[in-house]
Amino acid sequence: MKHIILLVVCLVLAVPVLAADTNTTVSSTVTSSNNTVSSNTIDRTPPTASAPNVVINNQDVCVTAIGGAAQTSIVGLSVGSTLRDKNCERLKLARSLYGMGMKVASVSMLCQDTRVFQAMEMAGTPCPIDGKIGEEAKIIWDEEPYRRPDYDEWKETVNGKIWKQELENSYSEEPTTYNNNEEPKWDDDSYY
Repeated sequence: MKHIILLVVCLVLAVPVLAADTNTTVSSTVTSSNNTVSSNTIDRTPPTASAPNVVINNQDVCVTAIGGAAQTSIVGLSVGSTLRDKNCERLKLARSLYGMGMKVASVSMLCQDTRVFQAMEMAGTPCPIDGKIGEEAKIIWDEEPYRRPDYDEWKETVNGKIWKQELENSYSEEPTTYNNNEEPKWDDDSYY
């Protein structure tokens, strides 16, 4: 792809410009009794590149328009495109499913977002999976964690929890609270 772009740029720069003459020449002559003064002014302003208008007529579309342009004295370039907002699409689809009475499907659509999935899990109501809800869904999520939308983040958290549990178990033999009369046994050498 880079080679094609380089080839196009080289061809554009190597081919002589066959455009219409955009130079404007203004001549003026001032004559007095003894002297004649003549001057020529040439206006060599390069043409301006205009960015294309990307019009989205419907406000119920989850698309954003972008455009830009650049101009040099030799060549100009203008580009326009659209960007899809997948989160906006997800919300609209979930709203449509809910409006048709398909509440579980609506929640499933929202659960594709990792933030919603984690919030549902923290609330104790796991996201639906394979037509199962509640505890049945939780069992499937526990057995098949690779299907989670936050699987990579979940792996790190699970490993972190295991590490914390191992750390807590290693210190569980020592008492964590002392009576007011009891002096704690400090062994500074064991902590360094």
